[in-house]
Amino acid sequence: MSDLRPISFARGAPSLDIVDVEGLKEAAHAAFTNDPAGLTGYGTAIGYPPLRAWIAERHGVAPENVIVTNGSMQADAFLFDVLVSEGDTVIVELPTYDRTLLSLRGRGAQVRMVELEPDGIDVEALARLLDAGVRPTLAHIIPNFQNPAGYTLSQPKRERLLELARSHGFVVFEDDPYVELRFSGERLPTMLSLDPENVVYASSFSKTVAPGIRVGYLVGPRPIIAQIEKLATGTYISPNMVAQGIVNQFARSGAIERSVQTVKTALAQRATALAAALERELPDARFVKPQGGYFMWVKLPEGTDVAALFTAAAARNVQFVKGTDFVLEGHESTLRLAYAGVTVAEIEEGIARLADAYREVTASRG
Repeated sequence: MSDLRPISFARGAPSLDIVDVEGLKEAAHAAFTNDPAGLTGYGTAIGYPPLRAWIAERHGVAPENVIVTNGSMQADAFLFDVLVSEGDTVIVELPTYDRTLLSLRGRGAQVRMVELEPDGIDVEALARLLDAGVRPTLAHIIPNFQNPAGYTLSQPKRERLLELARSHGFVVFEDDPYVELRFSGERLPTMLSLDPENVVYASSFSKTVAPGIRVGYLVGPRPIIAQIEKLATGTYISPNMVAQGIVNQFARSGAIERSVQTVKTALAQRATALAAALERELPDARFVKPQGGYFMWVKLPEGTDVAALFTAAAARNVQFVKGTDFVLEGHESTLRLAYAGVTVAEIEEGIARLADAYREVTASRG
């Protein structure tokens, strides 16, 4: 089976065919032509000022409420450095992004996971924790097309979460890199727009422009952003002005809207193909078809050894991420499938191979 071509459902990144390479070339040329000094100079920790202003306008805030960073993961790290001390309690979704878990645990935070439902975090379970005396500093929430589950936080749950944050004195960290990638359903307001005093918002251009661009940002209350500016200054003086200048040109020219539409169209086709392939090839799988984003969370029958499935799939040159990577414990029968980087034909072939691996694992267990 080793001669089979690799098919990966593991990486949350778009395939090259849906990246606007020509648009990025044009944006790079225009950016260097229009502002060579701004792109080639050191700059300051706030990021490239024109891009900072564009982001601020999009979110209806002052530029002073925005900092542009080298990717959203660095933005996350800065925020955790400012707000989370060793021993602090932080609420996260169950499951959640594996890098967030690593980052928080590396800082000595007491991570409390709250079950994720198809309409978002179980806010009443969180309320019970708070009533029982849990006092979080921060709640990390991925509200749209969550990584790894693909679920979206409903409007009533957004409002309830903000109510809990106000009454119990914690910050909501709205980690929202997939917000522009909705291909069905109604767009919901950000929690930042509903309560700018209690929310810090993060997003990224990695999913809408290109992963290699490495440009992310934070929007939040001025005192928090000011602390992060000081931290960023001491870390790197300024982020990558060249990348940010290209993104600014790409955004202001209107190319970003065309890029987003291309990506959304492809994602919609791939999500539909993935759901159909799972229903056809792997009827034991349980999942919720996402309305946007890159990911689908798959539950297999209780007792399925997904670690063994991972090995059997790898023997067929198929990759995915085990559900256990996104939790502190449990979820041995779950997995995450990323569909952004695979064509419809690759999805159909990959799920057929995955189903074959599943039959081998279940036969062995039997």
